[in-house]
Order: sequence, then C-alpha cells, then structure tokens
Amino acid sequence: MIDLKDFEYEELVQYLLSIGEKKFRAEQIFSWLHKGAQSYEEMTNLSKATRERLSKETYVSTLKIREKYVSKIDGTVKYLFELPDGNCIESVVMRYHHGLTICISSQVGCRMGCRFCASTIGGLYRNLTAGEILNQVIFAQKDIGERISNIVMMGIGEPLDNFDNVIKFLHNVNHEKGLNIGYRHISLSTCGVVPGIYNLAEEMLPITLTISLHAPNDTIRDTIMPVNHKYNISKLLEACKFYAEKTGRRISFEYSLIHGVNDSMDNAKELAKLIKNLHSHVNLIPVNKVEERDFHKGSNDEIRAFRDKLETLGINATIRRELGADISASCGQLRKKVL
Repeated sequence: MIDLKDFEYEELVQYLLSIGEKKFRAEQIFSWLHKGAQSYEEMTNLSKATRERLSKETYVSTLKIREKYVSKIDGTVKYLFELPDGNCIESVVMRYHHGLTICISSQVGCRMGCRFCASTIGGLYRNLTAGEILNQVIFAQKDIGERISNIVMMGIGEPLDNFDNVIKFLHNVNHEKGLNIGYRHISLSTCGVVPGIYNLAEEMLPITLTISLHAPNDTIRDTIMPVNHKYNISKLLEACKFYAEKTGRRISFEYSLIHGVNDSMDNAKELAKLIKNLHSHVNLIPVNKVEERDFHKGSNDEIRAFRDKLETLGINATIRRELGADISASCGQLRKKVL
C-alpha cells in the first residue's frame, strides 16, 4: 500500500493521472493531507468513486499521541508519537516571540552513537518515511490548534543518514499548496555526515545548516562523537565551507558544554581559532543529564564565561535557553523511558 504523504506534489499528480483521475484532484488531496485528514471519508470534495479507487492501493498515514506533556514553566509541549508499527518517536513544540517552533525526528533511534545523547542509546531501528516526518508537524499543529511556523530537524535521528526521505519532506512541507513553511524557517542539524552536507548543498535549499560540533579538536571529538573517526573536523569544516559558498547561507554550530571535557578557557580559544574564518554562529548548549552517561554541565557562571571568551575573540555566540526542563524536553529521554 502507498502512503500518499510519501509523494511529492508532482509525483501525486502523476500517480492520479495513472489511475484515471484528473490533475486538479492532486491539489484537493494534497490540501486535505496537510490539514490532517485521517481518512478518505473526510475528503468531502472527492467523489465516492475517487475515494474507493484511492483506497484500493493507497492509504492516509497517521500518528497516535501516546504521551503528551506540557511544561508549566514555559508552555513547551512534548509529544511521544506512536507509529503504526508500534515504534515511538518524539517531537517538541516550543513557544518563542516569533511563533511556534517544532523540533522533529527523522529516524527511529540513531546509529551515530554520540555519547552525550539519549536518542542514540539502543541504536537505529529504522528510517522514517517522508510522510512520517511530515506527520509530526501536521498532528502537533492540529493538536495545539495554532500554526507552526518554524521547524528544527534536531530530534531523534541523523537527518543526513535518511537523506532522500528528508529532502522529500522538505519539498512537501515548503509547498505552497501544503503547510507552506518557508525554507528560511527550517534548520537541519547534522553530527557531521560529510557526504550528506555536499549533497545537501547541491539541493540549493535556503535552509539553515546546523553542525553539531561539540569539540574544538579531534582528540576530544573522537571520544564523544564516533562519526569523527570517519569524518574528522578538517573534513567537516571543508564541507561546511563548500556549503556556505554554494548556498550563501551562514553555518550555525551547536556546542554542548560538558564540564571538564570541552568547556575550559583553552577550549574556547581553540574553538574560536578553528571557526574564525567561517561566517558562523555558535549556539552553546549546557549538556543535558542522561542517566547512562557521566556527563554534567558546569555552573551558570562558567557557561557565561565560555560565551564571553568566544565573543572577545570575535565569535558570535549565544547560550540556548533551556525549555521544558520540567518535562524532559530534550529528545530521546521520553522514548527511552517508555521503551
């Protein structure tokens, strides 16, 4: 059976023509899918014959809200979504002054093995389809009853390890006949899958590329991010430079501050020297507590001192505001607990 949400718009047009439907049906169906219709019966402007024809070899995929938590501190909403096969993924909706931002997953589990991340414990189960990635946005928006205007692909999984489905999702979520979320309101985060960065650059999508760097040298990065053994920092920054030149988009770096591992003043100097020639921004993240790991964050004063050191060295740096602290809003923790 075919999930219609796995089709890009033009693919949907071609499929409908192949089963004897008119081209205009694509716009009707695409709109219904992105509004969160859960069955063909809800698509009231389709004829009964069309609905019956579609139901013979296609279906409308859905997500089930298995658990939902709302932060009493800042209104952050954490979803544990259950997929039709029983697997679970997480999404988080955050409130900012500029609107609602959703952090979505791209895989069930993750094979990258970053030692400070809860999402990778247990490894990779499978990739999400383009429709399953899209459904997180559709059903979170439907549940909240407000428009989601920004997307960050920083949830469970490595987006560039599921490249084709992620690209198809990006095309669909941006489409004017669907959710119509602008590319410039979408960020994609990678731990450093270098071939994927080059491939993404060739797509020429004006999204923001965020690099999970988390270390100022290979010695430290090797110990906390296994991907560095295959694609070291030099190769990674070379790919970043290519991406920035090809797309004209600024690179953003994520840097989880792990006390006693990568948060010294010498580390700050080394980081500044490493990226000084890239027109970039550094997002500092006090590391989240993961039960299976021994990592913890430094004091607020130490975190601010690290940021201040970067700024004195000419690096644009901010400290990420912690949202949903009372509901374990960082990705992977809720799924791990339920499993």
